[in-house]
Amino acid sequence: MSLRTLASLTIAVLLGLVAVLLVRGVMTSQRPAAAQTAAMTPVVVAMVPIDRGVELKPAMLKTVNYPSSAVPAGAFKSVDLLVGKDVPTRTTVRSMIANEPVLPAKLSGGEGKTNMSGTLTPGMRAVSVRSSDVTGVGGFVLPGDHVDILLTRTVGKGDGETTITQVLAENSLVMGVDQMSDQDADKPQVAKAVTVEVTPDQAQAISLGQSVGEVSLSLRQSADVAALTRKVTSVADLAGPGVRKAAPVRRATVRRTDPGMTEVRVTRGVETAGYAVRAF
Repeated sequence: MSLRTLASLTIAVLLGLVAVLLVRGVMTSQRPAAAQTAAMTPVVVAMVPIDRGVELKPAMLKTVNYPSSAVPAGAFKSVDLLVGKDVPTRTTVRSMIANEPVLPAKLSGGEGKTNMSGTLTPGMRAVSVRSSDVTGVGGFVLPGDHVDILLTRTVGKGDGETTITQVLAENSLVMGVDQMSDQDADKPQVAKAVTVEVTPDQAQAISLGQSVGEVSLSLRQSADVAALTRKVTSVADLAGPGVRKAAPVRRATVRRTDPGMTEVRVTRGVETAGYAVRAF
C-alpha cells in the first residue's frame, strides 16, 4: 500500500470519528431539552408584589414553568384564566410577593368581593365583641383562632339575686381583630373589638349579652373541637362539690313575747328557727 493511500485512509477514518462525535453531541443536547419540556407545567405567578385588596391586572402576572410534580394544587396554567374580557374580576384577599404562585385561596370569588362577607361560611354571621386586655385573653386572640364566648351577668332579685357565667357560643372562628383580618398575623395585640363567626341565633344572644353583662373570650387549643359540658356556672358552684349550699332567707318575723325579750323567727328554705333576743 502506497503512502498516499495510507494517508487518505487515515484522514477518512478521522473525519468519520469527528462526524460521529458531532452527531452524538447534538442528539445528547436535544434529548434532555425534550425531556425537560415534557416534564414542565406552566404556572401563573405574581410578576410584582401585590397587596391585599388589589384587583388583578395582566401586567401583574406572568407564567413560569414548574416541574410537573411540584405544581401547587389549584394553580392556574394561563393568565387568561384570571384576567380577561370574559373572566370575572378577581381581587386579592391576601398579599403576595413576586414570583409567588397565584392560588384560588388568595383570591376573591367571581364577584370580586374583598370584604369579610366574602369569606363567611354560608349561613353564618360575623359579630364584633368588645375586647380588652382581660376579656380578650391579653391580646393573644388572633384571626384564625377559635374561642368560646362567655357572658357574666346578675340574675334574680332580692334574696335570690346571684351572678352567673353562661356560654353564648363555643368553638367560634375569629375573623378579625380590630380592623385586621390577616390570618398570617402572629403578634399579640390588645384590641378594642374581636369579630367572630357565629350562627344567627348566637349573634342575637351576643348582641343582647353585651348590654346586660360582660362578654369575655376563652381561647381554645388549636386542635380542640370538643363541646363544653357545663353551659352555666353560678356563684354557688364555686364552693365546689360536697359543700352544702345555704338556702337563702325566705322570711324573718319579729315578735315581742314578754317585757325585755323579743322572739325572732327565721325561715330558710323549708326550715324555720326561732331565737330569743333580749331587748335593750
